[in-house]
Amino acid sequence: MERSVNLNLDDAWDGEIPDTPGVDAREWGPRIRYFAPERLLAEFADRVLAPLPPFVIYGSGDFHHLSGWLVRRVTEPVTLISFDNHPDWDVRPPKWTCGGWINRALECEQVRRAVVWGCGNFELNWPSRIFGNRRVAVHAWAERFGPGVRRRFDCMTREDWRGRFGRFAESLAGSAVYVTVDLDCLRAEEAVTNWENGLFTAEDVAWAIGMLREHCRVVAGDVCGAHSPPRLERWTQRLASWWDHPKLSSADDVGKVNARALSVIWPAMVG
Repeated sequence: MERSVNLNLDDAWDGEIPDTPGVDAREWGPRIRYFAPERLLAEFADRVLAPLPPFVIYGSGDFHHLSGWLVRRVTEPVTLISFDNHPDWDVRPPKWTCGGWINRALECEQVRRAVVWGCGNFELNWPSRIFGNRRVAVHAWAERFGPGVRRRFDCMTREDWRGRFGRFAESLAGSAVYVTVDLDCLRAEEAVTNWENGLFTAEDVAWAIGMLREHCRVVAGDVCGAHSPPRLERWTQRLASWWDHPKLSSADDVGKVNARALSVIWPAMVG
């Protein structure tokens, strides 16, 4: 049985991914991108996600709420670990959106807790953080915030984060973990995405997943976050996407930049 698959929702990945078969789901992409009704996502999960192997590559970070459905396939208690420049913890509507999907994951009985590594965007600042779910443990970059946020979230630095992560992995010894990687957790030189970039390198993330594999059981996981032009079906999606997305310029060599990052991270993920 295959252990991994490339779920094509938006042509975010150019060409084939070595040793990873593809599933064409582009007809679904515009319907479920950014946010979608639960009934529609439930249908998509039943028809498309349910039979997939445990490790999945899919497209833009606009689809990150699919992780909230992918983790539901795990049948044992699990810790959800996300590498992301955003906490994805917003409690405001809509219910199923890429910016609030971790709340839905925490509603699953088997998800014991959710931990996000690599946050560096405005959502940790006041007043944005009042809309965040406090059940989500956030490890943020001190370099991106002022003294108040650094103290509140006990922020990590480029110098000390590996020591912190190593102790975190050791604390999970023997337990099951689900790992999700949004490429926007990487610095701008290493990933072209639809959102603001973080400070990790691809080698950082691969090292961290390796630490998890050394101490834990990585039972399933996914990678998303490659750039693709937004194609949206409903006017509500288009309006919200226009309002919420940062205005970023896209590099000419998007495919090559993201492929390099994936070539480092994906082998660590599938083990």
